[in-house]
Amino acid sequence: MSTGGTASRSGIVFGLGAFGLWGLLPLYWALLDTTDTGEILAHRVVWSLPTALVLVALVRDWGWIRPLLRQPRRLALIAASAALITVNWYVFIWAVASDHVLEASLGYFINPLLTIALGVVLLRERLRRAQWAAVAVGGLAVVVMSVAYGQVPWISLTLSVSFGVYGLVKKTTGLDGLQGFTADSAFQFLPALVFVVVLGARGDGTFTTEGAGHTALLVGSGLATALPLIFFGAAAVRLPLSMIGMMQYIAPTAMFLLGLLAFDEEMPPERWIGFLLVWTALTILTWDALRTARANRRTVAVHTPATTTATAPAPVPAPDEGRAHPTGR
Repeated sequence: MSTGGTASRSGIVFGLGAFGLWGLLPLYWALLDTTDTGEILAHRVVWSLPTALVLVALVRDWGWIRPLLRQPRRLALIAASAALITVNWYVFIWAVASDHVLEASLGYFINPLLTIALGVVLLRERLRRAQWAAVAVGGLAVVVMSVAYGQVPWISLTLSVSFGVYGLVKKTTGLDGLQGFTADSAFQFLPALVFVVVLGARGDGTFTTEGAGHTALLVGSGLATALPLIFFGAAAVRLPLSMIGMMQYIAPTAMFLLGLLAFDEEMPPERWIGFLLVWTALTILTWDALRTARANRRTVAVHTPATTTATAPAPVPAPDEGRAHPTGR
């Protein structure tokens, strides 16, 4: 058995674990349905920081902290990313509590398309024709659902925009997954802790009033946030980026099935049309990514000297690779 094959198989397991857990998070937040969204979010933040610090201690990766503290610009970017992911987390938890899991899943289906659009607008990136077509079809889906419902699908767009811009900001900080998660948690921690303390002092908190199981769920929200990130990091170093890009659709697909089957949310014809348009756009995007990957592999093969040992070509980035950052939801 080759080492590479073992790494690939374990990478698939880690990838399935990461995206599967993100897709199942609505079930976790639904267990806390007696708690206000703000309190759930505050506890998620409060318990994320100690979880992150334990993980940093386990891998003995402290060297990045001191240089970071001497760079105000990077600290400002981290503050911005912490604010963006806080908005994303709040809206997602609220969507689950308010029976809008389907709209939340749509937001993460739209995210790769929006990320590409942000790359064009903010980074002046050039798109291939198929990518333009995918973005146009995705935009049409938003228009269709807005007309059908008489309002813009703000939950989907807020989740997608906040996560997409968050990814762009994180790209400039130069921190890996665990480092970025720790830095974000550090910025979020104090306001969240103050909120939890004030709630408790006013007698409005549920941390100690709903039983040991409820308390354990609130404490465990930090691990529920960190564990998929750990799995993703393990998968990212074992799998081609193109495969990671294809696996990213597991999470919104799981959310969609939960909203449809477990939470019994309505799926009228106009919503089906909107989802089908988005799925069509993602199919175009995936086809274009795979076609480009094959073309690049052929180019590398043609230019590889026959007298040298051929090495595997660099993987082609997924449609939103290098932009989105997997710590949302």
